[in-house]
Amino acid sequence: MNILLGVTGGIAAYKALNLVRLYRKAGHEVQVVMTDSAQAFVAPLSFQALSGHPVRTELFDPEQEAGMDHIALARWADVLVIAPATANVLAKLSAGLADDLLTTLVLACDRPLVVAPAMNRVMWQQPVTQQNLQALQARGITVVPPGEGEQACGETGEGRLAEETAIVTATESVQSALSGSSKPKNDQAWLKTQAFLQGKQVLITVGPTQEPIDPVRFLGNRSSGRMGFALAQAASEAGANVTLIAGPVALPTPAGVRRVDVATAQQMFDAVQAEFAQTDVLIGAAAVADYRVAEPAEQKLKKSPDADELTLKLIKNPDIIGWAGEQKAQNGGKGPILVGFAAETENLEAHARTKLQTKQLDMICANQVGDKLGFDQPDNALTLITAEHTRHLTRSDKADQARQLLQVLLEWQADLKF
Repeated sequence: MNILLGVTGGIAAYKALNLVRLYRKAGHEVQVVMTDSAQAFVAPLSFQALSGHPVRTELFDPEQEAGMDHIALARWADVLVIAPATANVLAKLSAGLADDLLTTLVLACDRPLVVAPAMNRVMWQQPVTQQNLQALQARGITVVPPGEGEQACGETGEGRLAEETAIVTATESVQSALSGSSKPKNDQAWLKTQAFLQGKQVLITVGPTQEPIDPVRFLGNRSSGRMGFALAQAASEAGANVTLIAGPVALPTPAGVRRVDVATAQQMFDAVQAEFAQTDVLIGAAAVADYRVAEPAEQKLKKSPDADELTLKLIKNPDIIGWAGEQKAQNGGKGPILVGFAAETENLEAHARTKLQTKQLDMICANQVGDKLGFDQPDNALTLITAEHTRHLTRSDKADQARQLLQVLLEWQADLKF
């Protein structure tokens, strides 16, 4: 995929360097366009070194225009991304202004546009900024919402640039949707999958859970939610009615998907219980914390100068996918197809088969983590296991893994007693 990355003038501009690195690592070509203000924060040479292409900064550059004019640059791109997108550039895009190279490219480009805003919390909360965002979204522009936390100005609040991995996911999702999930319209396997899932109720849990220690700290894990969001998008594209129960992740909701945001394992369990009776397929892709703090502190825990250790008492969280397996077993095997995930660092298939049996699941997706696979990565290599079958998927991006998983559900549906 050819990605045209616009970098505008905010302190978060330095994070766009890592964004280029992640795009290239995922196999994409990147060309960078910088505004004048962006160059005050990061030198163009840094982006050139990472992207392997000269950086464009001027609308009227005779040397560049002789080789590739700005119209040709707009035609080269498959997706146009602006990260970080300042309040100023959001206002320009909303108004349709074209007073520099980047904003001119936006008007000259007929490819999908993804913007990742980043700014001071007060600027983000301004009604005019929110109105500009709403206007962009109404035109079909994908917005990757900012995160919340400490900002460079010293204040704390919403406005931090979204995680770079979330921006990569949003970029790939937009392109997949545009191209029909990279599947030809006459792809027979995908057409059959669409017929299989059309109108079905698909429930997917994604992301980590956060178990509070005190008001400012929590127990969590590194799950990004990208695999689960890819599954939600693929199922929605196949015609399913998808409900996504999402732990704390900074990912945009796929088109047509209903999203329920939760934080703790108990909240996720409650949400699954509320949806379970109407569900045809339940995919437990969330990395749910096994334990939680028995008694979270009501006030922030202070470091004691006399104590080198802190002991926390942990108690078990509800086993969400295990509960679903029990419900189906108690109903004589009638109920939704139950698909679980097993993230392992060793003995992958053995541990996955144990989980398949003990939790009474129909399918387990064995997921090797570590060694540049699994968490925080754009690609994966799942091993799909049932009581009768095993299928090793070739390593590919998570959107492709999601489509293959759904197609295997169709292929094995007789054994899964759907």
